[in-house]
Parts: sequence; structure tokens; C-alpha cells
Amino acid sequence: MKTRPYLSEVSLKPSAAAHADAFPFSLPVVRHLGRLALHPQVTFFVGENGSGKSTLLEAIAVAMGFNAEGGGRNFHFATRESHSALHGHLRVVRGIMPPRDGYFLRAESFFNVSSEIERLDREGFGPRIIDSYGGKSLHEQSHGEAFLTLFMERFGGKSFYVLDEPEAALSPQRQLAMLSRLHDLVRAGSQFLVATHSPILMAYPNAVIYECSAHGIVKVAYEDTEHYRVMHDFIANPQRMLKVLLEE
Repeated sequence: MKTRPYLSEVSLKPSAAAHADAFPFSLPVVRHLGRLALHPQVTFFVGENGSGKSTLLEAIAVAMGFNAEGGGRNFHFATRESHSALHGHLRVVRGIMPPRDGYFLRAESFFNVSSEIERLDREGFGPRIIDSYGGKSLHEQSHGEAFLTLFMERFGGKSFYVLDEPEAALSPQRQLAMLSRLHDLVRAGSQFLVATHSPILMAYPNAVIYECSAHGIVKVAYEDTEHYRVMHDFIANPQRMLKVLLEE
């Protein structure tokens, strides 16, 4: 499967140097960003909480024209202005062909996106937005069902997707379903950037995995991620791990 990337590279503009001591420019993942090459199909960003992976992903999404709280390109609402100024100091290298569509999913603000869809549909300008999500209110579904509906109904081929912890509301079985759907969309010409803690999702073959840490951002193999090692060791011998964790 050969895919032309819609976004091939991200780097810091020289203007970022003037803000080096301020958040989020002081984060190692930003300070040592360099020229970050993105996989034409799937790029994962992994790391501990607070490592800056979501901050970087948000900045990339905004630099690519998405609303900071998530949604498609035509979403322009703001429940709370909380995103950083990093997006304005990013240089993004786009592909020759623009994507047909795109979406920025933020697990923490998906409720706000669902509410915005209902608000826009109540105003009645144009076709109902919810119809592209399967026709049923996302608020009338469980969090996990709404996430899966987004993947199954709203997403399509030849598009660019930025996903911040999409596994947050999904059971392991639903994560497997999402992995299968992601593969279908990749085969249909879509590109994904994903920040995740899920060893299931990051197992997607041939993807690039960037690990964000106090040392910056480096490319790692799947089996070398902390997420894989911790989960593997726990599943292999849960009693031993529990003894270590719960021992007084």
C-alpha cells in the first residue's frame, strides 16, 4: 500500500527560540523536536502523562486547520480557550494533494464536539450534521459507542486524521475493532497521527512510533515501548507483579 502523505514533516520555526523558557516550548519534546518525519500512513506518539505528546499533537492539528477542541474542519467553537501558542511556531510540510476530509479527535473534549453538533443541527442550516455520524445523537450513546460510531460512520478514505487518546473510552475488544477500521481507512488512502497509551493500537504494523520523554522525542520499536513492556510483564505473570506492587 503506497500512500502519499498529507503531512510529511513538522519542525519548529526560528520564532520559537524567543519563547524557549515558556510552556510548552520548555518541554523536552518541543525543545528537541528537530525535523520530525511523519509516516505516510500511521504515526504514533507515546509517552508518560505530562510528556507533552498531546500538546504537540494539538499544535499539529491546529496548524493543519482544525479546531483546538476537535471536530472536522468546519468546527470553530470554543468552550474554553486552553490550547497553547505552539501551533503558530510550527512549520508543517504538506503533501502535493490535499486530503478529501479530516478530523481532530480529542478524547477529553469529545463531549463538547457532540454538543456543538446538536447546537448546529438545531439551527437548521444545511443538512443535518448528525446524519454523517449514523443519525443518532452521540449523547444518547455510551462514550465508547460514540467513539466507535465516529470511526465507523464519520471517517472515510483519502483523509487526514489526528487522534488524541482515541482508546480512552474503548474496551479491549472495541480497540481491536478500531484497529481493523484504521487499517481499512489506511488502505483507502487516509493518514493518521495518534497519541495513545494503548499497546493494542500501537501494534499496527509498519507504523512509526515516537516516544516522548524527558530526553526529547525518539523513534522506537513497538517492543521497546514502556507500554508494551509493562503490559507484557504483567500479563505474563500477574501474581508476581501484584506481589511486588502490593507488598507492604
